[in-house]
Amino acid sequence: MDLVSSILAITVRAGTSLIFATVGEIFTERAGIQNLGIEGIMLMGAVASFATSFYTQNLALALAVAVAVGMAMAAVHAFLTVTMRANQVVCGLSMTLFGTGFSSFLGQRLGPAANNFRLMGLKAAKFSPVKIEGLADVPVLSALAGQDILTYAVYLLIPLSWLYLYKTRPGLWLRSVGEDPQTADAMGIGVLKTKYLYTILGGGMMALGGAHLSLSYTPGWSENITGGRGWIVVALVIFSMWNPARAVWGALLFGGINAVQFRLQASGTNIPAAFLNMLPYLGTIAVLVLMTWWEALSKKIGAPAALGVPYMREDK
Repeated sequence: MDLVSSILAITVRAGTSLIFATVGEIFTERAGIQNLGIEGIMLMGAVASFATSFYTQNLALALAVAVAVGMAMAAVHAFLTVTMRANQVVCGLSMTLFGTGFSSFLGQRLGPAANNFRLMGLKAAKFSPVKIEGLADVPVLSALAGQDILTYAVYLLIPLSWLYLYKTRPGLWLRSVGEDPQTADAMGIGVLKTKYLYTILGGGMMALGGAHLSLSYTPGWSENITGGRGWIVVALVIFSMWNPARAVWGALLFGGINAVQFRLQASGTNIPAAFLNMLPYLGTIAVLVLMTWWEALSKKIGAPAALGVPYMREDK
């Protein structure tokens, strides 16, 4: 039972950053904007939050800075794709290249200062597990109750996101913009405003996923700390069929495989470590292929109809 609880705890922690970023991308794509800059935004969120935490010892400020950086990058993406009507795929890939390179640059400059401060006993603040009284001693549930505050926030994020998308008027407006912006515009919905709003909101959530990595999951900064999670998010959005409630299962699948490979490495198995590290990504690809096959058979494609299509009011 202790082994199950341990694996479940790692699974939930590993999936937290993915859920933040996946929900952010779902909101972005529901508005008809495809953002492939997730990896770059998560990296910038990770380095910005760690640097802020290191120099200020203020976790709330670190999260605020990460979200601000993510929203700023997403705002640039929105300007290029919504106002300038540039190719969304190219802009997204450019964001990833920029975020990867600039975060590495900032991280290198952070290193020497960080080493000097550590000599004086100063350490970066990080999120620690928060035990919930009454559940800490309950098998299995203790794994869910012994997480950090950001993971607890995810427990609320999933149902609230689903309710917002499918049970509120603003959620209906958002989905209508992604499905048929011309009709939405004719109904008086601000199409361009909606695209800007949810693209920027999604960028902030992606950066929050990066902040979770550097402040909780693997506290500290290392180059390419995301390990390709931004691309996993792209697959999880398709796996979830653009539904936040289903996104959690894909994130937990990735986290679960990740937890198992950690356990296998710790047990001293003869399986090469490089192969074990590859397992979560192989599992994600396999599930994505199966989902695509199932969607083709059932003809249930959840992608917004106007995803990636530039909108012009003059179009008929």
